[in-house]
Amino acid sequence: MTGTLAESGEGNIQRVGVTPRLVVVSLAVGALLVGGAALGLAVNNAGGTSPTAAGCGASTPRLTVQGTGTASGTPDVLTAVLQINTTASSAAAALSQDNDKVAAAVFALTQHGVTHTDIQTTNLSVQPNYTYPKGVQTISGYAVSNTVTATLHNTKTAGAAIDAVVGASGNAVQISSLNFSFNHPGTVEDKARADAVQLAVSHARAIAKASGHQLGTLCSLTDQSQSTQVVEPEPAFSAAGNAAIAAAPSVPIAAGTQSETDQVKMVYEIKQP
Repeated sequence: MTGTLAESGEGNIQRVGVTPRLVVVSLAVGALLVGGAALGLAVNNAGGTSPTAAGCGASTPRLTVQGTGTASGTPDVLTAVLQINTTASSAAAALSQDNDKVAAAVFALTQHGVTHTDIQTTNLSVQPNYTYPKGVQTISGYAVSNTVTATLHNTKTAGAAIDAVVGASGNAVQISSLNFSFNHPGTVEDKARADAVQLAVSHARAIAKASGHQLGTLCSLTDQSQSTQVVEPEPAFSAAGNAAIAAAPSVPIAAGTQSETDQVKMVYEIKQP
């Protein structure tokens, strides 16, 4: 701070013209305070604090976009649902016969690389059969149905495994469904997520540019959907179908291609350029 020196009547030296400089200094201090606040915010953001204060407040203009991504791969797991049905005059006889057929089917699966931990009983029922002579309900026998779900981790040998099951259990077995999936689904799912994010970012940039704005802070990113496997249901094989399978050299099992889909939502701050 400077000024002109002058001598008063009493001989004291005083500064003249200091007040305008004080105004300038005051303004400079105010600017320094504002700049310091901005610097403090930058440091806080760099330190990993929430970016909300940087432009995601409740009154901040925002842009919300969605992106849907899809990725495909060849499934490497086959889940087969098998029903083994028997009938007999008594419940005990029907259950005994069914147990033998199920044991034969399970043994055939294990001989083709399917472990016991991948074979599960998912349903068992014992029901009476009725006839109606002269309109009177009469038990004519009993039916047993045992559902076995097998997970085959080698689709290349799945056809041979199904051949073996039909050969071992004969007309008692019915193939209810065949479903393909991935042994490591996260690989394909992550590709779908990445595709969804890239698409959402592209949409946001295009919308902002067309509206004469700029994208600011990313306020939120939400994964909106769980990946869903697209599987075509397989028809059940009847006894006649089993005969055709047994006559064929090997059941052709085609894994094909399976897709995973994911959707994300992104919310951006938007600002004037």
